[in-house]
Amino acid sequence: MSGPSEQPVPRQRSEQATRETPTVESPRPEVEHPADSARMPGVPRTQYTKMPTGPVSTEPLVASGPADTAGMPAVQWAPQDDVVVDDKSRLAPWALVAAIVALVASWFVGWGIPLAIIAVVAAIMSLRRPVESRSIAIWALVLGLAATMFSLGWLIWAAMQFEQIG
Repeated sequence: MSGPSEQPVPRQRSEQATRETPTVESPRPEVEHPADSARMPGVPRTQYTKMPTGPVSTEPLVASGPADTAGMPAVQWAPQDDVVVDDKSRLAPWALVAAIVALVASWFVGWGIPLAIIAVVAAIMSLRRPVESRSIAIWALVLGLAATMFSLGWLIWAAMQFEQIG
């Protein structure tokens, strides 16, 4: 029996002592070493093979190209010299005015529906244009739709009254 005083000897120390350091073998003679291969990191360079930059010529550089451009301008990538027309006409304010007039008219009669439809179409067109004010166009669209609903309400009420009379 083994008592508490007897402890096994650890084997780790004996295994570490028997380990050897790894050795690196040189390449065998059948392995080729290319002449332009990369050098090992940390090995100093013995000489430079090329200059980092070459001398710059001071002679003017003359561009040569085909003499015939077939009627095309010589520089085809340059922007055209056409005058850009700044579109100052705005559609959204006119759509808003038409929507307001159609809304006021739809409170009293139903015949403001053509103007309300024009306001809705103009508001949708102005929402699709990048130069228009979106807030004005949205107000014109909402008011134009409200005017259309009020006018339709008047026309439906008038049609029901006409059936009762006739």
